[in-house]
Amino acid sequence: MFRLTLTSSIAMALCTGTAWSQVLPQEQSEYFTAGRDLIAERVALQPNTNKARNVILFVADGMGVGTNYGIRLYKGQQEGGLGEEYNLPHDLFPHSSLIKTYNINAQTPDSAPTAGAFNTGVKQVFNTINMTEDVLVDQCGTGTPLTTFAEMVSEEGKSVGVISTARVTHATPAAAYAKTQSRNWEAEAPEGCSDIATQMIDAVEAGTVDFVMGGGARAFAPEGADIGNGLIGSRSDDVDLIARARDLDVSVATSMEEANAIDLTIDAPVIGLFAGSHMAYEHDRPESELSLADMTGKAIEYLGKNEDGFYLEVEAGRVDHANHDGNAHRTFTDGVAFVEAIQTAIDTTDPEETLIIVTADHEHAIVFNGYCGRGTPITGLCHDIASGQVAHSDELVMGSDNKPFTVVTFGNGPGSILIEQEDGTFSGSRPDLTQEEVLDPDYLQQALIPASSESHSGVDVALWAQGPWAHLFGGTMDQEAIFHVMNHAVFGQTE
Repeated sequence: MFRLTLTSSIAMALCTGTAWSQVLPQEQSEYFTAGRDLIAERVALQPNTNKARNVILFVADGMGVGTNYGIRLYKGQQEGGLGEEYNLPHDLFPHSSLIKTYNINAQTPDSAPTAGAFNTGVKQVFNTINMTEDVLVDQCGTGTPLTTFAEMVSEEGKSVGVISTARVTHATPAAAYAKTQSRNWEAEAPEGCSDIATQMIDAVEAGTVDFVMGGGARAFAPEGADIGNGLIGSRSDDVDLIARARDLDVSVATSMEEANAIDLTIDAPVIGLFAGSHMAYEHDRPESELSLADMTGKAIEYLGKNEDGFYLEVEAGRVDHANHDGNAHRTFTDGVAFVEAIQTAIDTTDPEETLIIVTADHEHAIVFNGYCGRGTPITGLCHDIASGQVAHSDELVMGSDNKPFTVVTFGNGPGSILIEQEDGTFSGSRPDLTQEEVLDPDYLQQALIPASSESHSGVDVALWAQGPWAHLFGGTMDQEAIFHVMNHAVFGQTE
């Protein structure tokens, strides 16, 4: 006699769509009910196939899956939780994908061509921005300029904004408007080529870019020129791009006070330059500088008055720099500032008409170590798992050298345990660490390979999306596919 097994019963219930009628012992678990409720939401979810009026592309430079994990735990712990259970706003977006990050000629990518891929739909050459693949790095006149998404949407009457906590002429923001054989030509370029700062003002004059905020004021004024609020120019060609912008009736701000005084209901372009080079890390941000959320809110208020909609690229550029420094505290605090900017966009736009994409250009050589217990401080030492309780124990996890270690380390960087000796060789061992020492905001995480600046990583990054046509993201995709989703959402075509 055939006897129906428990496994067979579950399989039949799933295949026929009938509900499982027996009470499961796990049904009292909050994890079970949360999972069940989530699936119910997903079952009811319908694809949004509206034409996108607005597109907002959030890029946390250097925020791969690992860095996003660290930001999540840091934010959750700052709010009084254990951290692991916390969800960042984009974690809850209904659609996601893994994104490959390699460049045409590089396994480990650079920010310029990766951001260029977002904005043009093709992979690009390391250290170049928005040029065809026959370009030669640092060689003026090689390659052919590509058409950017900003140019495409501005032709259709949309407004365009670019925001960054880095210099606005830096790789990722520049990819929204510039085309160059070298990402380093921010304030000067060989004869016959145009520097990136000049290209930005050209784009503003052409109506391709309407709103810019970030750092990098020095590239827009002659060397030694007083830009205002303590900012000094550094251009060697005596060209005053600030004066040119004002002649174009652009509203220019160099401080929070000046930015707050700008009438955002006007149609004239807006440029805010709040630091000579990069803006400060969020941990160190002075009162004269706006937060990334502040800049995002102003951009949406300004751009949103266009009935045809807008494209806004928002970069948390200094997440990348803190990783390069090997400083987990500033990586995660700038990550939290990025999260707050995302929440601002969610709160001030309509998901029925606004496609919001959150991603990164690349990851870093960041490592999360050990079998740590729940709630272990993400920037601190690894605590052991406790028996009979959820939170971690008071005991620290030790390495084979009988020394504690931080949850976060780096594969390479300035915090290397290998120290150069007088004869040029490197040697060393891990020092003892205390919780007080490693929780200091200035502490540099231990690294293995010595390097003055920690490197990028070539691993996939994550992407999260909501809004019109966000469901086109899924599986593992190449980086340039982001452009093609944005293109389809706005224009209804992929060619």
